[in-house]
Amino acid sequence: MNLDNNLIFFFSALGAFNSLALSIYFLFFASPRNKSNYFLGGLLVVLSIRVWKSLFFYFNPELSKIYLQIGLSACFLIGPFLFFYIKSKISKPQESNRFLNFHLLFILTLILCIGILYPYQKNITLWINYFYYIINFQWLVYIAISAFLLKRVIQKLVSKNDRLNYSEVWLVSVFFGVLIIWTAYNTASYTSYIAGALSFSFIFYLSGLLLYYKRKKEFIVLVKKEKYANVQIKETEANRLLAKIEYILINEELYKNPNITMPVLAKKISIRPQLLSQLLNNNLNKSFSQFINEYRIEEAKQLLKTKPHLKIETIAEGSGFNSNSTFYSAFKKITNTTPSKYVDKLK
Repeated sequence: MNLDNNLIFFFSALGAFNSLALSIYFLFFASPRNKSNYFLGGLLVVLSIRVWKSLFFYFNPELSKIYLQIGLSACFLIGPFLFFYIKSKISKPQESNRFLNFHLLFILTLILCIGILYPYQKNITLWINYFYYIINFQWLVYIAISAFLLKRVIQKLVSKNDRLNYSEVWLVSVFFGVLIIWTAYNTASYTSYIAGALSFSFIFYLSGLLLYYKRKKEFIVLVKKEKYANVQIKETEANRLLAKIEYILINEELYKNPNITMPVLAKKISIRPQLLSQLLNNNLNKSFSQFINEYRIEEAKQLLKTKPHLKIETIAEGSGFNSNSTFYSAFKKITNTTPSKYVDKLK
């Protein structure tokens, strides 16, 4: 290989190697041990396999057909693993576990059966003319479904009023990374077959830099919070605390206080603010403001139903919002409609 090819091989292989190493971390060592980490690890594995296959085939077109079959089979799993990961991150565990398990088992069984019944080596035309396009179309379908799941996050991304939290930045990075890789592979006829592998390495390191920048600039974690970050809340204890929080919020109507803070609520239920933050983030996947705003919007909806004659300013204030703009933004974010359109639907 000449110098240019050496550089291409090195840069592409470096991203694939580091991705494979990171997948091992998420699959076997990341804490907490949950399905999200397993699905992310699986996504990185199949992306790495796809890139390695492209890389070796680019520099050795006579590569054994079994490696081509493994690479394309891994490609068939990229879209599903992206969907599984995003679904597991934004849904409550009990809502998605059974569905995702059955879904994954079906896809793995399908890949195994096709690989045995129609091996690449004996069905080259079938794989090139049909399976290849089916795999890429299926990949795109899962990207579209994942985009739908991330609809609210993507809306925040283009909005000037909302900022993404660290978890949302990570989800968006993974999603757009997979989308760009799909685009690179499916436009390779206009660029180069190696473009997919190169784009993977580029996105891998760019995402790392982006997340590092966000953590440094916007998501600095307090030392006290770090102290309790690894304390795991048992499910029974978490349910007890959430029930207690709901009881206090509703009966004392704390959410109507526009100046309610996490320390105030934590004091009410006799736990540390850091533990309350962990409870909301890990068990509900919500920030404190999002959690409180959901109670406020429910109050606003009741006022709109029972007292439609009230001005919006009065409803916003009575629900716990300190400004109309904050009320409108929160209402649309949670209900996907405006207060006026919500009232029209009630008529």
